Amino acid sequence: MSVPDSDMLINISEALETPVHILLGETVIEPEADDIKAISEKLTIINCQLAQRKETNRKILHWLFILLCAGIILVFALLIKMDSPYLLWNYNNPETAILGVAFHAFEWLFVRLAPLILIGGIIGALSTRKKA
Repeated sequence: MSVPDSDMLINISEALETPVHILLGETVIEPEADDIKAISEKLTIINCQLAQRKETNRKILHWLFILLCAGIILVFALLIKMDSPYLLWNYNNPETAILGVAFHAFEWLFVRLAPLILIGGIIGALSTRKKA
């Protein structure tokens, strides 16, 4: 007429060597080998997809590092070829003065920061290359 408390159920199940769910009248369906095989196949497919996505992201990152290095080298080459033409401008005109200061600020920052970024890009490209 009543259900025993959980401690009593555990003691009864141990004494009878029967799981508690059977004492309560519940039926638990054991997974079949086919279900386990299907789950295993799905997990294998998911793992393959994750590995493929990881490899694609590695390739994209690798080429972005290479493009960063190439872009820095290209801008350096352009700055060397131009040889700072803004230094010869007439700065009496305010618009020319602002433009010249902007060019100079860019060149000054670029020359100081680009080598560090280039080293970081080279390290990034080498660390993301495909390992044999």
